Amino acid sequence: MNEAEFLAALRTLPLHPAARGLHDDAALLDITGPIVLTTDTLVEGVHFLPADPAEDVAWKLVATNLSDLAAKGAAPVGIMLNYPLAGDGGWDRGFLAGLEEILDRFGCPLIGGDTTALPAGAPRVLSVTAIGSDAPAPPRSGARDGDALWVAGPIGDAGAGLAIARGAPGPDALLAAYRRPMPLLAEGRRLGPQVHAMMDVSDGLLIDASRMASASGIAVTIDLATVPLSAVYRAHVGADRRARLAAATAGDDYALLFAASPGLRPAVPATRIGHFSAGVGLTLLDGGEAVPLPARLGFEHSA
Repeated sequence: MNEAEFLAALRTLPLHPAARGLHDDAALLDITGPIVLTTDTLVEGVHFLPADPAEDVAWKLVATNLSDLAAKGAAPVGIMLNYPLAGDGGWDRGFLAGLEEILDRFGCPLIGGDTTALPAGAPRVLSVTAIGSDAPAPPRSGARDGDALWVAGPIGDAGAGLAIARGAPGPDALLAAYRRPMPLLAEGRRLGPQVHAMMDVSDGLLIDASRMASASGIAVTIDLATVPLSAVYRAHVGADRRARLAAATAGDDYALLFAASPGLRPAVPATRIGHFSAGVGLTLLDGGEAVPLPARLGFEHSA
């Protein structure tokens, strides 16, 4: 597909009125009140595998951004897409199909974006900016001494799914968790007014909880024995310390991690996995027994 053909295909997708039919170089968005802006980039070979279906890459690209809106308790307004054409019309059409599917699923229309061309053989680099509104926007820096640490959603499914995508045997449900994460938008909307701090689990439970504690200027303790594992993960990987530690460091879960007063009853199903206290750093337990921290807490980019 060339640029004109790709834009013509985009015009058949759910469009925000601000997009003006994708005929302008800029959108005109009229929003009353504060807005939430977030952007994520997926790089082929880093965030998705070259063999991952284009439909699933499109889903994941949008879902990662919507998950950031969920962590602010925001309602999605729309997205802006930056897309590189690589001379593969089949891949482009698959991407468009997956994009339409997730935009329809979450009522999140396309506002605009940009198209460009990639040099032959270059890895794809895709980015989306998502816009949200009507958000209480709890920061990740709001955890308080004495707060409980909670997580909404299972941990570890996507990490196990990545191994399956790389060729290991395993159930389709885990593969789907890696390729098609579900942003917890409804849950974030309900939790937003209740919590002191919230973020999504994208790089791994341990590293993201450490980031919340560091941003809040306090320490965090997590008990591995309480980390929620799905039934399919338990059946495929197990539920012993090794399996829980693998889950807690894998990333790509897009569960919601939040800090709240110890007496709070969350408005959505969630699991209490630890607490915050004065001090610095992460303390790891397993059923009350101290556990050494692993060398790798989660995913971090490096040059």
